[in-house]
Amino acid sequence: MEKQQQQTAPEVAATPAPLLEEQLDMDDSMKHCFENLIVIDVGANLTNKKYSRDLDSVVQRARDAGIQKLMVHGTSVKSSKEALRLSRIYPDIIYSTAGIHPHDSKSIVEEPSTWFDLEHIAQAQECVAVGPCGLDYQRDFSEPDAQKQIFAKQLHLAIRLNKPVLIHERSAQKDLLEILDKFENLPPVIIRGFMGTAEEALKYLDRRFYISLTGYLCKDKSDTGVRRLLENGTLPLDRLLVETDAPFMYPNTRASKLPQHVKTAITERSLLYLHRYCTFQRNEPCSLPAIVEMIAAFMKKTPDEVALATAFNALKLFGLS
Repeated sequence: MEKQQQQTAPEVAATPAPLLEEQLDMDDSMKHCFENLIVIDVGANLTNKKYSRDLDSVVQRARDAGIQKLMVHGTSVKSSKEALRLSRIYPDIIYSTAGIHPHDSKSIVEEPSTWFDLEHIAQAQECVAVGPCGLDYQRDFSEPDAQKQIFAKQLHLAIRLNKPVLIHERSAQKDLLEILDKFENLPPVIIRGFMGTAEEALKYLDRRFYISLTGYLCKDKSDTGVRRLLENGTLPLDRLLVETDAPFMYPNTRASKLPQHVKTAITERSLLYLHRYCTFQRNEPCSLPAIVEMIAAFMKKTPDEVALATAFNALKLFGLS
């Protein structure tokens, strides 16, 4: 993709301008259709081939929906290189990360020289975090020993570069914490795409880690999982981040187990972007406002509170300009 000059989408205020209200003579029931949350997506996989034909449109839709900045994850040497390239095509909108996903750990073990390519990518100014890295015992794409080895290498890299570290963990918390606890002077740690229990979340929060949530909260049917984490106030706003994990983790707002008060909290504007442009096969960053509104409903807070807090956390953590 050649570098293209991006047109800046006109910003939409969090509340309609008085003049606009006079012109349209809108009643209160219609105002929410024109409101726009200001949010930051800290995890989108825009290097995925599903976006190869219309990435410009995907980014523009995200901007129109209120997503001010996007972090594109690198989960291998190849995708980290591509994420960095996208950050240079869309400056001040897209930022990249550089990491080796647990599933891809064996690629570094088998070809150790590729590690130096990752180190080089991670040093770039546009690369704002190391990862996603960590441990995933739900699938056996890479052996646990290989995962631990490459995870530790990335923690050393994050410390050396003083960049936040994004962590992916599935059914491996005990081993993951044992490794993390061996390190001193860790930079900020973000548990991304959290899908565990409230009890597991507490172990992360006790260590002052951040937790990033996705549309998975539509799928969570347990009494001890993400929903409980939000409903009982276990997860404070100053430790919360939001991401779409696009093209994955489509937020199914029609899920039967989703409480009615959460469904009705989603604005028509957010539903418009979600249902017109996103599918189970290809989620997009423009679905993020709907996710924020659902989180706010579970937490019994306003969407603006959640949007502002998560955007502030992302700006502070990753030094986004």
